[in-house]
Amino acid sequence: MLFKKIFKFFDVLEDKIRYKLGHRPILYALVGLLGVVLTWRGIWRLADETGLSSWLSILLGVLILLSTGLLVAVAIGDEVIISAFRGRRKITEMRLEETLTLSEKVEEIRNLLDKIEKKLGMIKEEEKKIVKSSS
Repeated sequence: MLFKKIFKFFDVLEDKIRYKLGHRPILYALVGLLGVVLTWRGIWRLADETGLSSWLSILLGVLILLSTGLLVAVAIGDEVIISAFRGRRKITEMRLEETLTLSEKVEEIRNLLDKIEKKLGMIKEEEKKIVKSSS
């Protein structure tokens, strides 16, 4: 219950901060970089304080990155992370129709709506003919 409240608090806080910083991309990038650097510094110092050897650090880092699927993302960019966050599959796992751009999908929907409107128009004309012939 407490975890849920804490999670909800930070979720709402994140939304507010992202909204405000979203209008200032350079400031947003600097804040994000600061967070990454401070986190990295803390982990680095913790590893030094616990006497973690360089080889063990490399091994643990690679194992963590491999097990989370981030090793490739670190090497090729953030698209994998963004896709996973949004619940999408990797591009290599998608079917062709799933890779359509948003504008293509909008155009497809427009075409379908046009077809539906034409069919409705035809149905209304048929109804009028039926009503006239029965009168």
